[in-house]
Amino acid sequence: MRPLSEARSSRSARILVGGAVAVTLVAGVAGVAGSSERTADATTGATHTYVVLAKTAGSTARAEAAATAAGGEVVGANAAIGAVTVRSSNPDFVGAVTSRTDAVAGAARDRRIGTAPGAAPVRQRKALERERAAVAAKAAKAKKTKGADTLAHLQWDMNMIHAPEAHAIETGSKKVRVGILDTGIDASNPDLAPNFDWKLSRNFTTDMPDIDGPCEVASCVDPAYVDDGGHGTHVAGTVAAAANGVGITGVAPDVDLVNLRAGQDSGYFFLQPSLDALTFAADNGIDVVNMSYYVDPWLYNCANNPADSPEAQQEQRTIVASMNRALDYAHDHGVTLISAMGNEHTDLGKPGIDASSPDYPLGTEYDRTIDNATCLSMPSEGNHVLNVTAIGPSTKKADYSNYGLEHAWVAAPGGWFRDGFGTDTYRTDANMILSTYPLKVAQEEGAVDEDGNIVPEAEGLYFKDCTAKGQCGYYTYLQGTSMASPHAVGVAALAIAHYGTHGKGGMSLAPDLTGAIVAAAATETPCPVPPLQTYTNEGRDATFNALCEGSTSFNGFYGHGIIDAYRTVTAFDRR
Repeated sequence: MRPLSEARSSRSARILVGGAVAVTLVAGVAGVAGSSERTADATTGATHTYVVLAKTAGSTARAEAAATAAGGEVVGANAAIGAVTVRSSNPDFVGAVTSRTDAVAGAARDRRIGTAPGAAPVRQRKALERERAAVAAKAAKAKKTKGADTLAHLQWDMNMIHAPEAHAIETGSKKVRVGILDTGIDASNPDLAPNFDWKLSRNFTTDMPDIDGPCEVASCVDPAYVDDGGHGTHVAGTVAAAANGVGITGVAPDVDLVNLRAGQDSGYFFLQPSLDALTFAADNGIDVVNMSYYVDPWLYNCANNPADSPEAQQEQRTIVASMNRALDYAHDHGVTLISAMGNEHTDLGKPGIDASSPDYPLGTEYDRTIDNATCLSMPSEGNHVLNVTAIGPSTKKADYSNYGLEHAWVAAPGGWFRDGFGTDTYRTDANMILSTYPLKVAQEEGAVDEDGNIVPEAEGLYFKDCTAKGQCGYYTYLQGTSMASPHAVGVAALAIAHYGTHGKGGMSLAPDLTGAIVAAAATETPCPVPPLQTYTNEGRDATFNALCEGSTSFNGFYGHGIIDAYRTVTAFDRR
């Protein structure tokens, strides 16, 4: 399983699971909005959804009128940030809607509308929902048991950030709401069920058969308590797996987990679900969100890259403008915004060639030289966003992790299969991050048989643990800045629980103050000596070389330092 573990650790670059290449369930996914695809759409009359951004937030009436006049059907509106969702088969819809009125700030094609082969009948869908809900309800009633969780001894990451010591003082509170913007959360896992918020959790996506496979429910909209991608469940476990004697323990094991699904099963994250998830978080008292992804189809959104067509430029400008509106709105409503920094082993202040965009539809990517002054990766380079770099067990920056003085906030354990921590652990799965995982996905990956047992070939990479009442959870190792970010989110949640003020419906702590507390409590970590970090001992070539710039108190590898949960809840006077 050693070669498999390194391949699967890079399952999807879009959702920021670490690795230099995407060798995964959706291997080879690349491509959108190239001129050849647009030409094909023009001849076939393909239907797409679009995001139309009104000139100002607060009202969408004039933008909706312009969209209708341009041959679109309005199917949704987000008045808070002035975004309208439109369906149209007009191949020139973007040009038509942006030229009609000064009420429109921009438009971007979001995704292609296809059919749903293999959709389950309604009766089957309802049976599936009842089954999953029953399992989750039983798990939620399981009482906590004393002693460490079964797999806690494998969580080197929690020891690194001193989470066990922090838990003697603060474990979080159900009044602190953590939003997971990801592929979903499997609420049937007994480590997640006790903290899962059934009332607030939402799914903002619709499954797309061309990238996600056949729909399992007739509407192609999964219930808000499932995760058919796996990534979101893994992230959620790191934040808030319950301390209940089963499986693992999260950084903040007693906080409220809200599933704000914005990602497809395949790992794509399109614009409209991200906008809706962020505004929902703002309007419903979410305190902190984890965003371990970038908005597709562009790794970097450039205002006027000469390699892009005018329509593609318009699309990218719209993505940046609309995401920044949503991020501003969330921040202004008390949401702390934390993001994975990315896995392209790139200094974000000095980007080079982007050969991966656009990545949807498949096969339409092309090379672009990225200008740092006019190109942004969203949401990580968006307004108010705090970025997390990834380190391995040795505290060395993981080879895949992005870095740089412009955007690094803190560093956290992200796992690193290749870490040369010692001769006994070099190139082992144990160097990665162990967390919760959906049974269905593990079975699709061939790691678990139809009876729910780990197959021999997957032992040591996948784990199963059950409560005394027979509710079983599944766990696996992954690596990436996706895995680093939820550690910081968990520490932020502890800070909010410990220092926040009581208000209507929960706790609150200003996002800027939350970020400052976590940063101030982090362990300052200097650049390596020499500052040019090479990874030849780990088998990487010179393209992975990374120059660390800055001081001990702040640098491009570690930001303000490596997060420390214990110092976060002890270093400052309470209220």
